Amino acid sequence: MSVQTSVFSLTPEEMNRIEDKLRIKKEFVGARADEIFSVFREPLSEEEEWALKFVYAYSPLQDLADVPGALFLSHVRSTLQIRREVPWGQRVPDELFLHFVLPCRVNTENIEDCRGIFYEELGQRIMPLTMAEAILEANYWCHEKAVYTGSDLRTVSPLTMIRSAKGRCGEESTLAVTALRSIGIPARQVYTPRWAHCDDNHAWVEAWADGIWYYIGACEPEARLNQGWFTPPARRSMLMNTRVLGNYHGPEDVTLATEWYTELNLLENYAPTREVTVSVKDQTGAAVKGAAVRFELYNMAEFYPIAELVTEEDGQVVFKTGFGDLLIRAVFQGQWQERKVTIAETDRLELVLDLQRQPKQESGIVDYDMVPPSVTEGENLPELTEEAESLHQQRLKEGADIRTAFEAAFITKRESMNLSRQLGLPEARVWDVMQKARGNGQEIAEFLKESTPEHGEWPLLLLESLNSKDLIDTFRPVLHDHLNYSLPLRGMLPDTLFIPYVLCPRVSFEMLGEYKERFQTAFTQEEKDEMVKNPSLLAARLKEKYVHSEDLPNLKGKGTAAGTYRLMAGDEESLAILFVSICRSLGIPSRLHPSERKPQYWHGGSWIFADLGGKEEVKERTGTIRLEQKEAERNTPVASYYQNISIARLVQGKYVTLHFPYGETKLFAEPLAAEEGFYRMTTGIRLKDGTVRSRFTYFELKEGEEVRVTVTFRSTEEEIPVLGTVDQNMELQWQDGSAAALDHSLSGTASSVLLSWIEPEREPTMHLLKELADLREELAERDVPIILITGSLGTSKKLKSEQQEMLPPQIRLGEANAGSLPELLRSSGATESGYPHLVVLDRSYRIRYVSSGYRIGAVKEALQVSSQLNGQHSKEADYGGDGK
Repeated sequence: MSVQTSVFSLTPEEMNRIEDKLRIKKEFVGARADEIFSVFREPLSEEEEWALKFVYAYSPLQDLADVPGALFLSHVRSTLQIRREVPWGQRVPDELFLHFVLPCRVNTENIEDCRGIFYEELGQRIMPLTMAEAILEANYWCHEKAVYTGSDLRTVSPLTMIRSAKGRCGEESTLAVTALRSIGIPARQVYTPRWAHCDDNHAWVEAWADGIWYYIGACEPEARLNQGWFTPPARRSMLMNTRVLGNYHGPEDVTLATEWYTELNLLENYAPTREVTVSVKDQTGAAVKGAAVRFELYNMAEFYPIAELVTEEDGQVVFKTGFGDLLIRAVFQGQWQERKVTIAETDRLELVLDLQRQPKQESGIVDYDMVPPSVTEGENLPELTEEAESLHQQRLKEGADIRTAFEAAFITKRESMNLSRQLGLPEARVWDVMQKARGNGQEIAEFLKESTPEHGEWPLLLLESLNSKDLIDTFRPVLHDHLNYSLPLRGMLPDTLFIPYVLCPRVSFEMLGEYKERFQTAFTQEEKDEMVKNPSLLAARLKEKYVHSEDLPNLKGKGTAAGTYRLMAGDEESLAILFVSICRSLGIPSRLHPSERKPQYWHGGSWIFADLGGKEEVKERTGTIRLEQKEAERNTPVASYYQNISIARLVQGKYVTLHFPYGETKLFAEPLAAEEGFYRMTTGIRLKDGTVRSRFTYFELKEGEEVRVTVTFRSTEEEIPVLGTVDQNMELQWQDGSAAALDHSLSGTASSVLLSWIEPEREPTMHLLKELADLREELAERDVPIILITGSLGTSKKLKSEQQEMLPPQIRLGEANAGSLPELLRSSGATESGYPHLVVLDRSYRIRYVSSGYRIGAVKEALQVSSQLNGQHSKEADYGGDGK
């Protein structure tokens, strides 16, 4: 007698849960349910029906608004067909298939029907391989398609990533997960929300093969699994996270389980861990249910909540984390309590909230030392055979050559110049747009050809109003919509208002789409006239008729304007984007406030906040903050936003950081307009071991007043030991073909030198180059000699011309052999961390600072050491010292 198994091994309870979710979705979309769910009227097999039900049940609401049902059905059919064809298809358990193969969404990317496209390219390459080998092969394929580059927060789709041939780590890992799922291999994007030992974050990929989850660096192949440049920093992390759509019940630790998704805590796979239990009680000692407990980590000059858990009946939450320091904050009914905790020293914490008193912000200045987990040794992996390493290097070169050949087909400077002359447009501006468009250049060129003869310079102005990334995945229908339906609205508006706040379709980090014609025809002429006269009527309309729905946290603000409009629902940020988009479609200048990120419209000569019924009350009561920094002492850094300073307002017990451009240093030029309220300024200096000397400065801003806040940093003076030496006779081959020893290549009176061995195209080196470019002015002013060395890996990879153009003028590029690495950089720790190796040398060629591998902020640290050495040199000169 055979036992009948249900489709995908679903239990009756699981089937009922999926059906319940579908009912909730249908009720939510109301009148649009028939249109959105019409795909279920297609002839479907039982597998197709339940796979489609699963996708619809757990897809975020924005996908139901933006993704056609036909695309979902095509995706499901492709995925099921692939499962039948790949050798391991039936070995993948149904639960893993549903949660880690079937979903079409990985992150916040635009959903496209690409599974069959990827399988067509990868299918034959992986058929003769084992699952583990297929994971490696898929990553080599991803390396052929794209390489790392820094970019803004919007996550482009895998097809856009390929069109661009570049992307940040979140986009690389989205591409790699999609590629792996396209050959039937369970895969998930893993990320550390924020590093503990340095700024920024990172994302990579885990893939399942024959019962085991492995990790890889997306688009950065290694010769074997469970190896990547991020392995050493991962051992110092405080959280590794992945979000799984649906009700997943695997063996992994769970950070958070909701009815729509599950967050897994994967830290134990990478680093030593400890569970900390936080108890929240009121002033009587009773447990507080429903308190939000935030586990905050210093990163990018703010205390960022890497996790927020809600207490149960017992008033407790349990969180598994690493052995570093956290600021733990409990919030309930506007009350809060926080404490700095060293996880290595405690596993229990009690926070008491006095719910009977009026909440009151702290005052004065509070200092904390935030210490990351210490450096630990990793597992000693056996060395690769010479044959395996040679084959790996060959594959990397082949991948880079394929990608370079693809990039060679992008519009060239000569072609761009010809286009400019043909259309009578400025050559430099057109070339700037074409460079950013990369593989989408032909589409942008066609848009200019079609629209410039009629509209002159306006099509180019529209393109220049967009973010760089928009030029890669915005196509002609969208551009024509915004050009043709915006220009008649110009009226008497000055260009400073019209171009960025009416013509431009970009509001935040949403996917761009056609909406101006749609919104212009959505209202009667009488309604439009009334809203133009009084834009608050539009805000009131959205507040009354549209539903606030907080869906997946990482998708906030990612709903398209047209999709949110159709659905008549969205999260707070998506509704704000909709308001701004409708305003612009009607000729009303509108934006999200630059630092508050709340919707505003231009009326009566000033910006007015729109009340859409959000969680935070809209306040027009404002004042100004004037930051003051006393004359800097030696080694005191320049205040730079998100690098060593941030400002946050207290909102319902939680601090919300104000948005200013990353790296902004001109915070002292003018007073900063801000809402009245209680504020906390955070400053921080990171030491060489990753410890942060942080400082809170509390202050209050009242309506109509200006508050003066003095920016101070804690001392960063440290001992600068001698760590080793560099051979001053090291031979360097310069890019101009000349050769010289290191000591003959340095000139000037600087008492220190920055020297770095780099590995072009790898992400850690790309971060180093970006830091050098960001500090271009400061480095040029200091005139510290900087030498970048390639070739020590035995390869002849060089920097590309566009990379060189971004670097400070005093940088010299040379090539040296493997013997150029000093003994210090051949240790097991430095070897595992990998390139780049950055050192600071004193006048005697002694190493006084070293950083190996991925470390955001290493250049800043090196400059601090250099500055300290220069100060010591000045003192030695004053007292007749010899500096040795």
